[in-house]
Amino acid sequence: MLRLLKISVFRPLMIPSLALLLGACASEPVQQQVKSDPVDMSGNWELDYARSDNLQAQFSSMMRGLRAQAARNANDRSRNTVGTAPTSSQERLLGMAQMAEMITESQLLEIEQSRIAIRVEREGNFSLSCDYGPDAPVQVDYGLGSERCFWDGQQLVFQIRLPDGLDIVHRLSASAAGDTLGIVTSVYSRGVSEPFSLRRVYRRYTPGSSGYRCTETLTRGRVCTTESR
Repeated sequence: MLRLLKISVFRPLMIPSLALLLGACASEPVQQQVKSDPVDMSGNWELDYARSDNLQAQFSSMMRGLRAQAARNANDRSRNTVGTAPTSSQERLLGMAQMAEMITESQLLEIEQSRIAIRVEREGNFSLSCDYGPDAPVQVDYGLGSERCFWDGQQLVFQIRLPDGLDIVHRLSASAAGDTLGIVTSVYSRGVSEPFSLRRVYRRYTPGSSGYRCTETLTRGRVCTTESR
């Protein structure tokens, strides 16, 4: 049985500098959902690094795009504050990447699902719960933020709205064979035209088996060891 550390859904608030850096969102990141179509995602899952996005590569790619935009702006002689906006955007992007690093670090998942609800226990991170029955609330408000979840076709969507308008969106989808689970996590912030998104791919595993334990950060890259779970 997985031993999971359960903490508040508002764990990002433990890093106030990130929230202040990212600022408010410019627009609604999640559109109206379509008719519910639940897919069975229950079981135990382990992260497949080989099939998942690389955090450093995603960050570097987006940073190159911002620098290219800064160079184009520098050629506009009518601007009186050349470089200010791009620098701010790059700082926000770093904050978005750090936030994504923190909320996608779980290597093991345990999912319990019924006909009207699902709970995703994430190792070392907060759990994701969704009630999609006929009496389920459209949105849950926590005072310091809100959360809503729904089925969008065969994807399960969680949207977490934090203070200052920061949005975090998780999209879960299972493969046709049911042997892999993909989670695309997107962090939205004003000042950066595109969200910072990471796709994590998980495969089924048997609890108690041996395997690789890896960590991946912006500063240290990826380090893996072999151990029993």
